[in-house]
Amino acid sequence: MELAAAKMIGAGLAAIGVIGAGIGIGAIFASFIQAVGRNPAAAGAVTQMTWIGFALVEAIALYALVIAFMIMFV
Repeated sequence: MELAAAKMIGAGLAAIGVIGAGIGIGAIFASFIQAVGRNPAAAGAVTQMTWIGFALVEAIALYALVIAFMIMFV
């Protein structure tokens, strides 16, 4: 196997982490919608925690993407 082909396969495998982040973001916002639907008065407290959770999950996706690019171009 050539080095270029191995790099592309490795980058593709590293990018699989983005799938998990997408699932996590969907779960976070689905839970947010359920929580606000059940108790609209608590929307302020729940919104803050939702955005913190979103930022943490999105960071995982960015890390996976950076690793994929590092494999491809370094």
